[in-house]
Amino acid sequence: MRKPPSNAMEAAAKRRRAHRCTLGGTEGEVELVLIRHERPDDVEAIHAVHAASFPTNAEAQLVDLLRDAGRLSVSLVAEVDQTVVGHVGFSPVKVSSGAVGAGLAPAAVLASNRRQGVAAQLVEAGLTACLSAGFGWLVVLGEPDYYARFGFRPASEVGLVDEYGGGPAFQALELVAGSLPCGAGLVQYAPEFASLE
Repeated sequence: MRKPPSNAMEAAAKRRRAHRCTLGGTEGEVELVLIRHERPDDVEAIHAVHAASFPTNAEAQLVDLLRDAGRLSVSLVAEVDQTVVGHVGFSPVKVSSGAVGAGLAPAAVLASNRRQGVAAQLVEAGLTACLSAGFGWLVVLGEPDYYARFGFRPASEVGLVDEYGGGPAFQALELVAGSLPCGAGLVQYAPEFASLE
């Protein structure tokens, strides 16, 4: 039996209901953003989004490796005018006790679609998809001020650390009350992440 969602998850759900689409453009132009699960015909577009968003192809290759290994547990795209403009992936992470959560990485939005709320919509939809996929907790290595809006907090506050020395950028979020493995120490990402080093 699932435990009820934590307060952070409830707050994120309220934000998702309040922000169902992104309005942008100029002079009455409206861009609607569709967030959906990856389809097989999205693979090249997802690769291109990550390749265009980072200085190297490492993140694009990481997504391909995770997918090929069957570890891309949740993979969502943002689509504008039937074109993929963003992507977020989640893969399993674990601690020594065996507790399994999800790691948010990588996430990318094309430069032309940034600062329009696309990334936030991807993250929020990803939280819901992770909960539906059975994940009770998540971690992310990212900008603390940005991810705090989704309910993430420094993982060190709950006794978790990452293998990359992320410090305050390594954050955790409990999706299901009581599921976060507090005090479990090292959180290990999927082996494909070693390709980024």
